[in-house]
Amino acid sequence: MHVTAKADYAVRAVVELADSDQGSPRKVDEVAQAQGIPVSFLENILTQLRSAGIVRSQRGPEGGYWLAKPASEVNLAQVIRAVEGPLVGVRGQRPEEIEYVGSAESLQQVWIALRSNLRKVLEHVTVAQVASGKLPKDVLALTRQEEAWQTR
Repeated sequence: MHVTAKADYAVRAVVELADSDQGSPRKVDEVAQAQGIPVSFLENILTQLRSAGIVRSQRGPEGGYWLAKPASEVNLAQVIRAVEGPLVGVRGQRPEEIEYVGSAESLQQVWIALRSNLRKVLEHVTVAQVASGKLPKDVLALTRQEEAWQTR
């Protein structure tokens, strides 16, 4: 899976908001500076996250952004889908929409299995867990496998 800058920035922004006091909104500039994200890029991302119901905003001098629900109720898959769409797409289509013929017929099952494994991690890890540094044991176990750290 290729994680785009947009998806990475979105996750980092939401984690930054999770680490904030939920009583007051954070300004875009503050979040951008805290995470090293270009402000103009972040503004667009936050608009998409607001449309998806992940963050909420308030206008005015005391305005800014904060999470629309508790960080423990927001998983990484939701954040990524809000800015990128489905987790796995093949030529802009969902794997279940694609049909292959002949020797490539089983390729659809490979794409669906890939999506299933991504979901196992991204839907299982919440923003609160990332913000606290307390990832689920099964996710940490995956990182302890030597091949997980090898680029291929």
